Amino acid sequence: MKFGLLSTAALCSLLFATSAFAQQGANQAVKIGILNDQSGVYADYGGKYSVEAAKMAIEDFGGEVLGKKIELITADHQNKPDLAVSIARRWYDVEGVDMITELTTSSVALAVQELSAQEKKIDIVVGAASSRVTGDACTPYGFHWSFDTRALGVGTGGALTEAGGDTWFFLTADYAFGYSLEKDTGDIVKSKGGKVLGAVRHPLNSSDFSSFLLQAQASKAKVIGLANAGLDTTNAVKQAAEFGIVAGGQKLAGLLLTLAEVNGLGLQAAQGLVLTESFYWDRDDKSREFADRFFKRTQRMPNMIQAGTYSSTLSYLKAVKAAGTKDSEAVVKKLKELPVDDAFAQGGKVLANGRMVKDLYLFEVKKPSESKKPWDYYKQLAVVPGDKAYPSAKDSGCPLMK
Repeated sequence: MKFGLLSTAALCSLLFATSAFAQQGANQAVKIGILNDQSGVYADYGGKYSVEAAKMAIEDFGGEVLGKKIELITADHQNKPDLAVSIARRWYDVEGVDMITELTTSSVALAVQELSAQEKKIDIVVGAASSRVTGDACTPYGFHWSFDTRALGVGTGGALTEAGGDTWFFLTADYAFGYSLEKDTGDIVKSKGGKVLGAVRHPLNSSDFSSFLLQAQASKAKVIGLANAGLDTTNAVKQAAEFGIVAGGQKLAGLLLTLAEVNGLGLQAAQGLVLTESFYWDRDDKSREFADRFFKRTQRMPNMIQAGTYSSTLSYLKAVKAAGTKDSEAVVKKLKELPVDDAFAQGGKVLANGRMVKDLYLFEVKKPSESKKPWDYYKQLAVVPGDKAYPSAKDSGCPLMK
C-alpha cells in the first residue's frame, strides 16, 4: 500500500513537471497550426501545399517574433469535424498552439471556430468557404481570409446570369459548404432576375455523378451550378462531358473551382469554364515572384487557398509583432487594424466581424490553343470589387455587430 502511495505521488510529480515543461516550451515559442485535408478530396486544393505556403510566410518573416521562435505544426483532419476538434483541443491545451489556420471544409472550420472561441484562441479560416464563418457563426477570435460562398456567388453567379444564363440547377455537396454556396449563389441569381429550377445533393467525395447529372440535364436549366469543390468538382466536370451536357447547350459553372482542379482536369476538359478566384499566379509582378518561389518548392503554381494561407500566416505574425505580445485579445485588435499587403492581397482590410476584404477576379479557362506556357490557364473577364463581393460587417448577420 505504501508503495502504491509513493507511486501515485511520484506520478503526480512527474505529470506536474511534464506539464510545466510543456507550458514553458509553449511560452518560449509562437506556435501556428495548419489543420486541413491532406489525403482526401481536398488534398490538392489545399493540403501539403498550404503547409508549404505557411512555411514560406514564416521564413519571409524571419523565423521569429518578439524574440520567440515561430513553430509550425500540421495535421490531417480527414474532413471529420469531431477529429478536427479533438486535434485542435490537444493543440491548444497540451501543445501550446496560439493560432490555427487553413481549415479546409466548412463543417470542420465551423466546429474548430466554436472551440477556438471557448479557448480564446485565434482561428483564421482560408480553405473553407461558408459565409457563416463571419456571418451568424462569427466569434470574437475568428477570421475568414481569401473568399467565401457569397463572394463566389456574386462573381460567378452574377456574371453568368447577367450574360443570359438566367435559369439554374444546382449540383450540391451534401454538407454545410454546399448548402451555403447553393443558397448564396441562388440568392444572387434571383436578385438579377434569374430563376433556380431545382437542386440535387450528392455525398462528399463521390465517384459516380451519373444520376445527379441526369437530373440536372433533364431540368433544361441554362446553367448547372457545381456547388462543390476539389475532386468532387473535377469528377463532375469529367462525367458531364461523357453525358454531352455542354455539347447539348447547357453551361457548367464551377462555383468553387481553383487552379489546382483546372490543372487536374487539363485544358481540354476545363476550357470555357467560368470561375472566381481571389488570386492568380500570373496577374502581376508580385504574384509571379511569389508563385515562382512556391513552384521551386512544390513543382506547381499556387491557387487562392495556398496563397491565402501564406497571407493569413504572415498577417498573424505582423499582428503579434505590432501588439508586442501573443495575447489573443491584443492580436485580434491588431489584425483588424492593420492593412493586408502581401503577395496575395494589396490594400486588403479586415472588417469588425473578421472578414478580410479584397478584390476577386472572374476568369474563363483558356482553350488549349490559347495557352502559351505551363500553368497559363486563365483569361480575366472582370474584377469583382471586394466591397461588392462581401457585405459590410453590420449587414453580415454576425451577432457581435448588434
